[in-house]
Amino acid sequence: MNSLLHLMNEKAAADRLSVSPRTLQAWRVTGGGPVYRKIGRRVAYAESDLVAFVEAGARSHTSEAR
Repeated sequence: MNSLLHLMNEKAAADRLSVSPRTLQAWRVTGGGPVYRKIGRRVAYAESDLVAFVEAGARSHTSEAR
């Protein structure tokens, strides 16, 4: 049986990524940010999705294709 994901609010997720909550809001509108969940009117981020988002941005040099 899977346990529930460890979810955090927008402020905690922004702090974890060292960005502002407004940046997360903009990413939700334009795309390109981490996966998020809506629980009612609440926005929540799973720690595992933040890790995946950071890992997806890993590059070994500046000319590497995205």
